Amino acid sequence: MTAFDIPLYRPAFGPAETEAVTEVLRSGWLSAGPVTEDFEGKFAAALGVESCVAVSSGTAALHLAVLALGLGPGDEVVLPSLNFVSAAATVALCGATPVFADVTGAHDLCIDPQDAARRITSRTRAIVAMHYGGHAADLTALARLAHAHGLALIEDCAHAPVTDSAHGMLGTVGDIGCYSFFATKNLAMGEGGMVVARDPALRERVRRLRSHALTVSAQQRHRGGPSGYDVDALGLNYRPTEIACAIGRVQLDALPTAQARRRGAVRAYREQLAGLPGLTVPFADRPVREGAHHLLATVLPPGTDREAFQDRLRAARIQSGVHYPPTHLFTAYRERYGLGPGHLPVTEDVMARQLSLPLYPGLGAAEVGRVVEAVSRAWQAAQ
Repeated sequence: MTAFDIPLYRPAFGPAETEAVTEVLRSGWLSAGPVTEDFEGKFAAALGVESCVAVSSGTAALHLAVLALGLGPGDEVVLPSLNFVSAAATVALCGATPVFADVTGAHDLCIDPQDAARRITSRTRAIVAMHYGGHAADLTALARLAHAHGLALIEDCAHAPVTDSAHGMLGTVGDIGCYSFFATKNLAMGEGGMVVARDPALRERVRRLRSHALTVSAQQRHRGGPSGYDVDALGLNYRPTEIACAIGRVQLDALPTAQARRRGAVRAYREQLAGLPGLTVPFADRPVREGAHHLLATVLPPGTDREAFQDRLRAARIQSGVHYPPTHLFTAYRERYGLGPGHLPVTEDVMARQLSLPLYPGLGAAEVGRVVEAVSRAWQAAQ
């Protein structure tokens, strides 16, 4: 499946996931049903919230958040350009305008609250806080900013499932929290996501919109409920499958152990990369015990040829990545909103030099050492 000895990510599935999927297949019920409900309950308990809504992807979670908040034409949403494109796309697809804000710097790749404040206008309705790499954005400052202007605060927790922080459990501090369980995420289901909301009415709106806004679900009809139903809003099919949620339950149980292993790898990385002057490891000033450590991001020294650097790692059979190309520089966003280079100087400078190194629960000390050795050789060649 891979040409690399040490890939950027390696899935951690075993017999428990296989058995969980087999049980679903034996049950004969494949769409959202009792397994999905149980997964929702267990995830809510892990977060310490009343309930949550499982969906088909992290993108679906973000889209439903925007829909449930009623954002649309004429509205603006402030969000970081440094994120996967889905966050901005869900805003734009609802007719609202994504307004991109800068990140704090190479040491902190989350949205800069001060720059976010400068982007607020009379049309701003919401702020998106993306917890980059599983590290908390400054939710205290962002929540204060949102409250001062009467804005909704959406937490993009795609990198941070069940992650506590100095601000509180990520996803539960803002008005609505969105999680992703894509194949490479810390809690991996192949595809999947979750939405939490402090307001029960908002949460129920998300649940209804997830399934075409039907007043009676297929599972309720199957259990002997009313055979008819009404549709009182414009909804979508963002339901998860029982198969994905069965995998999710197993992955949730294994998450504490997996997170501990990630922390061990990050600790080793930080210690061994510290000897390379000019190489920045974002969030390294935070205790290793904090954060979900979804990514091991680095920022190369100014003037480094990143492609040549990656070529040297590739020659050592080690994969690397870039997370992420700034959204505001993509063709669709440049043309639609008149953006371009120079719009976000900090983001553009950092992301021209950003490089992600392999990180996953099964990454052992010997493999970390091999990655660091290859990085050291590439760093020396770049001097």
